[in-house]
Amino acid sequence: MKSMYIAALAAAFFSAGPASSAIVTIDFDGPTSFASINEYYAGGADSEAAIGPNLGVSFGPDALTIKNDELGPYFSNWSTVGIMGPVEANAAMNVGVGFIGNVSFSYSAVQAVAVNVWSGLNGTGSIVGTFQLAANAASCAAGAGLCSWSPASITLGSGVVARSITFGDAATTSTGFDNVTITAVPEPESVVLLALGLAGLGIVGRKKQRAVRV
Repeated sequence: MKSMYIAALAAAFFSAGPASSAIVTIDFDGPTSFASINEYYAGGADSEAAIGPNLGVSFGPDALTIKNDELGPYFSNWSTVGIMGPVEANAAMNVGVGFIGNVSFSYSAVQAVAVNVWSGLNGTGSIVGTFQLAANAASCAAGAGLCSWSPASITLGSGVVARSITFGDAATTSTGFDNVTITAVPEPESVVLLALGLAGLGIVGRKKQRAVRV
């Protein structure tokens, strides 16, 4: 009976899919200010050699971390250390294993802009989702920086796996992004390890049953 329960649990896990995936939030607080983020969130370094956590996420060289300093506030009315600012077109966020389901972030934009989600890395493949971002910071007072922040989210279609977001689409406007949240697809080895673990529990359960019968 116990082994049947474990088998049912395993079946439920594999059918659930997204429930076993990892939710990842990029807050841009760690990288060096005005450095290219690069591989900082993939366990590598930003352009100033600061090493970050391995979250499986990398950025193109035109995606910079921006922190307020003595030269003035680059953003305001936002309780955070750093934001991401795309300065040229090569500012894609890449997730090698892919991501699914809901995608969200907060943003501040002087002009309306669209940000696309793609099936391939670096904005390749096909567009699988689009953020239509309204201007929300056009009335910022001089010296206030990006002063108004709004949440934005989309949900990818069932079975859709994306691998990049082209934030460089917003590089022609004054735009900042923060708290980018995705649901990363679990890596194959993680699924295999869990399956082996469940199988091991099943074997232990059968051995206990045999011991009781003896």
